[in-house]
Amino acid sequence: MEGMRWAGLTTVAGDVSVGVEAGRVCAIQFTPAPPGRAAPDDPVLAAAVTQLREYFDGSRQEFELPLTVRGGSTFERAVWEQMTTIGYGEMRTYGVIAATLGDPAAARAVGLACNHNPLPIVVPCHRVVGAGGKLVGFGAGLPWKKHLLALEAKVRIEQTFAS
Repeated sequence: MEGMRWAGLTTVAGDVSVGVEAGRVCAIQFTPAPPGRAAPDDPVLAAAVTQLREYFDGSRQEFELPLTVRGGSTFERAVWEQMTTIGYGEMRTYGVIAATLGDPAAARAVGLACNHNPLPIVVPCHRVVGAGGKLVGFGAGLPWKKHLLALEAKVRIEQTFAS
């Protein structure tokens, strides 16, 4: 994280920061941007902040950012890839993702992989829920997960029933 540049934004749910290295978004955290590492003139950071603001105001459903994923086991990377297939306003259970990856008994391991996701929101781990749609686990806390899911549900409903 030494060479990373950061930018942050404040949302109604709290602070979000974005880290960029070598022209690619490589970290998103639910904290203020680290002091002394800001790079307001970085075009990738500016685009990331703009797209996150658009997501939070309900006008963006997909991100168009250059991403890089640091670390992660082969299994974690497979889980993260599966998360990118969950559409805006949709949810999938840990068990369904585990079964998709060939091990229906690996729901807890899927949960751990979600917790290690370095790019939350953009790689939507908040859309992964427990059996029966139960809200369990989220690295930033369940209030964040509820907020993100409620935001997406509200936007989907408004779009569905727009006159």
